[in-house]
Amino acid sequence: MKPLSSAEIAGNWATLLLPIQADGAIDYPLLGAEIDALIAADVDGIYSNGSAGEFYAQTEAEFDRISQLLAEKCERAQMPFQIGVSHTSAQIARDRLRRARALSPSGVQVILPDWFIPSWPEIIDFLTVMVREAAPVPVILYNPPHAKRRLAPPDWIRLMEEVPLLAGMKVPAGDASWYQEMQPVLKRLSVFVPGHTLATGIGQGAHGAYSNVCCLSPVGAQRWTDLCRTDLPAALELEQRIQAVFRDEIAPLITRDGLANMAADKAAAVAGSWLPGLHQRLRWPYRCASDERVAAIAAAARRILPEFLTAPR
Repeated sequence: MKPLSSAEIAGNWATLLLPIQADGAIDYPLLGAEIDALIAADVDGIYSNGSAGEFYAQTEAEFDRISQLLAEKCERAQMPFQIGVSHTSAQIARDRLRRARALSPSGVQVILPDWFIPSWPEIIDFLTVMVREAAPVPVILYNPPHAKRRLAPPDWIRLMEEVPLLAGMKVPAGDASWYQEMQPVLKRLSVFVPGHTLATGIGQGAHGAYSNVCCLSPVGAQRWTDLCRTDLPAALELEQRIQAVFRDEIAPLITRDGLANMAADKAAAVAGSWLPGLHQRLRWPYRCASDERVAAIAAAARRILPEFLTAPR
């Protein structure tokens, strides 16, 4: 694929979830069917090996096989795709980037080294090397809420000056004051916010989402993204209902049940019933949502977001 510029990295990007069999192995035929389903949903792009893709639990051979499968299918369909090369080890992340770059993705995603909190000079050194190694493929920095080094607006402003070829960012975002502080960044970088805040984010100048909402329904998430572009007030109304489902049914998996974020994403995908055969299990040792909780999410989504789950394309 053609490397994307910051301005071209926008919209609704679907995460590639990792189908796990009962014995802990990756179900590659189902992974292929998942990619086909996301392509058929006509999402703005697909990315692999984020948190929901369980990048931290893959061998290097598995990483390569997942990346190759995604690249082959997306190239044939002319679907933009990004490969997450993240790892807590900077050395492994750099090696993953080198191999991913050969697959000509639209972009690559990285996290900061995460075993120990990196200093500012270490952050600059790491990103400068990764951007140089990736070129001409753009680099997007994923800074999740659980990162050991959380970047605030002044950090992002400094970062875009010191690593000018950095293309974008995936962040938890914030309130109106956060968006105000981020205005210089929003004008230069691709800024992706949480999927369930997409309409608010676009209204404040954000560019898209590596979307948890897409886990629930790729077709519905894309329809909502299109609505954000054409009728923001209507998209904001739909956002309130989307957030009600996430607040009342999905987020409690994390806040009440103590499960990981990726357990919530996969539970949402199973509840959405768009990929037959997908189970909510995660790779050992992480626990997943119960069948009862998944059923409750599905019932709430059908009740509160009926048009979202059945949205035509």
